[in-house]
Amino acid sequence: MTDEKLLIDRAQRGDTDAFRVLVERSRITTYRLAYDLTGNRHDAEDLSQEAYIRAYRGLKNFRGDAKWSSWLYRITMNTFYDHWRIKKKQPVQFEDETELATMPTAAQTGNAHAPTPERSAEAGVIQQHIDQALESLSPQERSVFVLRHYHDLPLKEIASTLEIAEGTVKAYLFRSIQRLQKELAFYRPELGLEEN
Repeated sequence: MTDEKLLIDRAQRGDTDAFRVLVERSRITTYRLAYDLTGNRHDAEDLSQEAYIRAYRGLKNFRGDAKWSSWLYRITMNTFYDHWRIKKKQPVQFEDETELATMPTAAQTGNAHAPTPERSAEAGVIQQHIDQALESLSPQERSVFVLRHYHDLPLKEIASTLEIAEGTVKAYLFRSIQRLQKELAFYRPELGLEEN
């Protein structure tokens, strides 16, 4: 029995310390997924916390057919879908700019490759445009795009995580890329992608 399976078994029998270890091991990955889906820190924190609450409540139903990480991805996705249905009519909110202002400069860190304030601000604007473009996707398209391009999951694992056919994953991915290309078309000249 692997260490993970042992922890899951102990957690299913009510060992909260074992569950805490599982949470700690997956905390960063779950938060990153939540952030990639929501586009801001506050919602990502809420989404991550809700996903872990649901995981704890549903732990007795975990059969071990999938990896803990895949099961947790699925719970996080379902939580995102639920929150998306509630918030879809509310305007998108982005991170405040105070984080950019508190980032150390290249001179402060002694690293010539550290981001300058100008680069950090530009990166923040680009990220806002990407986040806005992601908002144009359906929850399913966004989920597939995020899992594939932000979390580097293979198509087969995405299909398993989302419990859909691999062909459906490919269709969502294709549509999401087309829509994002259209939404971000104004960057094409800058990137040297203008059509001849």
